[in-house]
Amino acid sequence: MTLYTRFAAHLNAALDALVAAGELPADLNRANITVEPPRDVTHGDLATNAAMVLAKPAGLNPRALAEKIAAALEGLDEVASVSVAGPGFINLFLTDDTWRAELSAIRDEGDDYGRSTRGAGTTVNIEYVSANPTGPMHMGHCRGAVVGDALAALLEFSGHKVIREYYVNDAGGQVDVLARSVHLRYREALGATVEIPEGLYPGDYLVPVGQALAAEFGDKYADAPESDWLVLFRTRAVAAMLVLIKDDLALLGIHHDLFSSEAELRAAGKPEAAEHDLRARGLIYDGLLEAPKGQELEDWEPVVLPLFRSTQFGDDQDRPIKKSNGQWTYFGADLAYHYQKAQTADALIDIWGADHAGTVKRIVAAVAALTGGKTRFDVKLVQMVRLMRNGEPIKMSKRAGNFVTLADVVREVGKDVVRFTMLTRKSDAQMDFDFAKVVEASKDNPVFYVNYAHARVASLHRRAAEAGIVCDAVDLSQLDTEDLALVKLAAQFPRIVDTAAAAREPHRIAFYLYDLAASLHALWNVGNDRPDRRFLLPDSPAITCARLFLADALAQIIRNGLGIMGVQAVQEMN
Repeated sequence: MTLYTRFAAHLNAALDALVAAGELPADLNRANITVEPPRDVTHGDLATNAAMVLAKPAGLNPRALAEKIAAALEGLDEVASVSVAGPGFINLFLTDDTWRAELSAIRDEGDDYGRSTRGAGTTVNIEYVSANPTGPMHMGHCRGAVVGDALAALLEFSGHKVIREYYVNDAGGQVDVLARSVHLRYREALGATVEIPEGLYPGDYLVPVGQALAAEFGDKYADAPESDWLVLFRTRAVAAMLVLIKDDLALLGIHHDLFSSEAELRAAGKPEAAEHDLRARGLIYDGLLEAPKGQELEDWEPVVLPLFRSTQFGDDQDRPIKKSNGQWTYFGADLAYHYQKAQTADALIDIWGADHAGTVKRIVAAVAALTGGKTRFDVKLVQMVRLMRNGEPIKMSKRAGNFVTLADVVREVGKDVVRFTMLTRKSDAQMDFDFAKVVEASKDNPVFYVNYAHARVASLHRRAAEAGIVCDAVDLSQLDTEDLALVKLAAQFPRIVDTAAAAREPHRIAFYLYDLAASLHALWNVGNDRPDRRFLLPDSPAITCARLFLADALAQIIRNGLGIMGVQAVQEMN
């Protein structure tokens, strides 16, 4: 139990005592009560809104209720003082020994500090990347891949069972285009001179696929009609592209548990099963599809189609699940896919590009209908990344074959730089990735700044060993107010993990680590002007050992946070 969860338990005990004394109703909802650091550190170490949340439903004056709660909390050994502020906020200052005990807990729990059982018994399916299997990964896919993978690790750290899933879009027209592109490379491998026409994929990554088919089948399909080879070439091409995709993702340290095929989903009749279920519940009906709202289309003719009643779930229009030719719409197939995922998970998360924002409302409505509202479903939108080099944009086009591959970027700047950078902004905010800036040794580069903090701690041990300092026993009472200010920030890590997991926002870990690193650097730099504030004081081994203990705990939290992000902490800066 960490400090914040322990004080939440203390608070609940105080509230239970008030209930037992008849001073507070027993059935009040405590879900919105928080225990967190106050915005102004001069107000206290912890603050709670308990009285503000409970007073109105209890029919009590919030400040009067706050005074009663404060009186109960003031008796705790860990509490130095309690005050009530404004209309009923409760602020607490904790004893220095309480913070020293939390520092020891960080060291004792090590890699498990911040880990929780919040999600115990809950299975979460996270679908991310899911790029069309038409070529290698490029930087347009990178951000969603990292966000999804870091979110998966964050939820696992919070006790959830996580299924990492990739949806293979192998049933659309794009894979037929891929097959035709591969057929040209197949003919090229047989000696024909070919030109890649507009609309096909020109990338050289298809050359080995064509060569493999030529080696296997000779000229059997060189002049054959498309109907003879399309399915075969499509199947082989998709398989080859998935090998490329998995290899590229592995460079980023990303490995999915499950690759689900849209073609197999359709062949198994899953869209029909979903339609049957929803029709039985009156959520699909045959109706006239009107023109899209706000658009005037001269050649639009209303047509009767099977429509999903998405307006019942907040959408602005009922949506067709089939086209007029009887084929499934993308939404219809997607509906069935989510129905399938919900069979093995308690919660679903999709990581989508921001260009799909317009379809979020309808799929959220569909999942609510399919699961009876029992399955939590989040769609996290990820903005594109603009590639830059020294401030100049780099243009790319997959169809033109001149895109920057993910592999190219990882090989140039490294996996950890890519992963950390992708988490330095909220996923739905625009991002620039400048090859020069992401490797810059600067405070403005979070990747460097956080790793430098960890490397500084590692350097302390090397320097302590050189100075002959041995810490057999550590007296944490040697840590003063300035030292303990860092402990107070470090102790927030479990709370940050918890709130980040609840919000499905892994970037919060990166933000926190930057703040923690900045505080460590600031305390370190104080020693430049005040020698007594240095971490290593050869003439004061007791203080040195206590500060080394503190530095080790901070490094542990940095490692734990970076581990969630999929980044390796460094021992020294190159």
